[in-house]
Amino acid sequence: MRKTILITGASSGLGEGMAREYAKQGRDLALCARRTERLEQLKSEIAQQYPSVKVSVKALDVNDHDAVFQVFKEFQQEFGSIDRVIVNAGMGKGASLGTGYFYANVQTAQTNFVAALAQCEAALEIFYQQQHGHLVTISSISALRGMPRAMTVYAATKAGLLALTEGIRADLIRTKSKVKVSAILPGFIRSEINEKVKNTPFMVDTETGCKALVKAIEREPVQAYVPGWPWALIGFLMKRLPLKWVMKLG
Repeated sequence: MRKTILITGASSGLGEGMAREYAKQGRDLALCARRTERLEQLKSEIAQQYPSVKVSVKALDVNDHDAVFQVFKEFQQEFGSIDRVIVNAGMGKGASLGTGYFYANVQTAQTNFVAALAQCEAALEIFYQQQHGHLVTISSISALRGMPRAMTVYAATKAGLLALTEGIRADLIRTKSKVKVSAILPGFIRSEINEKVKNTPFMVDTETGCKALVKAIEREPVQAYVPGWPWALIGFLMKRLPLKWVMKLG
């Protein structure tokens, strides 16, 4: 069992939800995010409900790449080892390209891909030194095809993260490392990033979605759609349907 779980972007949404699910299982938690007041509140709630669970929280802006390496190492020193890192921090700002919202699109690109790269690098340095660990990247069903409007850059970053994760896995196969890596592709799970989106098909609530995420992560798959139904089928179709049909999901 992976005892110590590090989750980025843990102050809200899927990160917070996964932390709560892991606390129920008695796992120790290394939680980081920009909003430390929310992390402290989460830590307090977990301490009251699950007093045997060790929770450490640290401030981290994942776009401060040096801080990513420093915070991950501090967690490792505090816990003795980190057994799983969930690269979860992200954002969904943006608009159609050419409409004057480059500032928002580039923020999403930097946070969802470049900062994720830093997190993967920092996690793998620790895992290689420990000779064990499980790296989990939270991609998206939107990674499978190009998407319109506000989803264009978001989908592109998640596609990049998916390819990055597979490249890491290729390296691990080549070196015969015991480190595991999984790419998780959530479908529509209600969270802070999409709370204003209405009438979305197949949307599940945060708790249901996070239970499914943790269940999938525990299997340590190469890749998983979450929830499995209907997103495994939708993913299969998305890769094959004409783009004008696929774009209706965006």
